[in-house]
Amino acid sequence: MHVFVGKVGETLFDGDAYSLTAPGSAGELTVLGGHMPLVTTLKAGTVRLHVTKDSEAQEFAALDGVLEVTGDGARVLL
Repeated sequence: MHVFVGKVGETLFDGDAYSLTAPGSAGELTVLGGHMPLVTTLKAGTVRLHVTKDSEAQEFAALDGVLEVTGDGARVLL
């Protein structure tokens, strides 16, 4: 799935990934390819991204933000 992680005026990640885990407002959630569409706010925590199933996680600090999942991927705005 294609994943974009960014802040205003700054791209932190833009590419294909295996999974994305984020601190959703109702609890932590993990998104894989084919996930149903959703939009949720994020609370303070860590966004973790795995490029492949067995790769080490790339981590991004989140104070708040928004996660949008669509049929072709996910966007995280921090």
